[in-house]
Amino acid sequence: MPISTRIFEKKKVSVGSVRLENGETLSQVEVAVEAAGREPEADGSNIVLVCHALTGDAHAVGDQEQPGWWDGLIGPGKSIDTNLYHVLTLNVLGGCGGTTGPASTNPATGQPYGTDFPVVSIRDMVSVQKRCLEKLGIRRVEMVIGGSMGGMLVLEWGILYPTFARKLVPIATAAALTPTAIAFNDIGRQAILTDPGYQQGSYYPGSGPVQGLAVARMMAMVTYRTPQLFEKRFSRNLQSGRSVIQPDSLFQVESYLRHQGKKLVQRFDANSYLYLLKAMDTHDLGRNRGGVETALAAIEAEVLVVGIREDQLFPVQQQRELYTLLKNLGKKCELLEISSEYGHDAFLVEYEKTGPRIRQFLDQGLNGAGIERRIS
Repeated sequence: MPISTRIFEKKKVSVGSVRLENGETLSQVEVAVEAAGREPEADGSNIVLVCHALTGDAHAVGDQEQPGWWDGLIGPGKSIDTNLYHVLTLNVLGGCGGTTGPASTNPATGQPYGTDFPVVSIRDMVSVQKRCLEKLGIRRVEMVIGGSMGGMLVLEWGILYPTFARKLVPIATAAALTPTAIAFNDIGRQAILTDPGYQQGSYYPGSGPVQGLAVARMMAMVTYRTPQLFEKRFSRNLQSGRSVIQPDSLFQVESYLRHQGKKLVQRFDANSYLYLLKAMDTHDLGRNRGGVETALAAIEAEVLVVGIREDQLFPVQQQRELYTLLKNLGKKCELLEISSEYGHDAFLVEYEKTGPRIRQFLDQGLNGAGIERRIS
């Protein structure tokens, strides 16, 4: 199909009033949507739903002017081929990429919600996405894919709506965070909360806790990458070749982390960061379902679980456990393990290691149940 005839559009979809898992209600909810690729088939057989990670948004595919954050995986002729598939990405509830969140206007006050925004869960995010897709006339899709927090959403899609997707690809994710991952998240949380600019969450229209959010991002980047990559890229090298004993000397790794902190501050809302962290921390597939195994028993889709052996945030053992549980339940599943010095961030970088298998899975599905593959 010629590229010139492909769809690319961004829009907001109103889903009306939403009752949350904790019993609270949001009276008006909008969802930011990006659609790219071919026209969708009525039976959903060419539709791929992308679920983004913590600081992601709906701009996964992108265009010529502004490439998306998963541009290496999705596009014309790529692993998720937009010449063949209709790709949808939805910004999550509580985010700051166009979907209703803490920075949105509270209809009851005419002011930004701030910390009056109710606590939301991963299940709430999926329920709102389902409502949004129904508004768009989409009742079923071929595949739901996402990494990290997005992988949590993928698994919830399979449990909450077992017949909605024919295939699921949860990447670098888990049924619940480890205590260590929660600890990392709380360091970032405290950096934001103790920044004087936070003002108890009521900092709009000001810049908010700029330093706190930057430090939170710096902490997160250490968990997203590996010591091996930092050694390879920076070692103990200084910026501009200055002497280590000079008071303004700066190691290259310090400069890199500070740059990453500044970049996030320019595009992300601190309150959204806190709300999404809390959603991840409190997420548990087995909660109120009789445990993880019972929850996974509801899945009807084929599942390709992808893990990264060097992942510090979502250790590969968590993906192995998901695979084993699904296999023991008789589900049609496969585990793809890759090795990468990028660690957790490999799902955003190592397309040559994950892309071919994802493409094969999307185009053909699984040939049999209980397969494990390893890529160095």
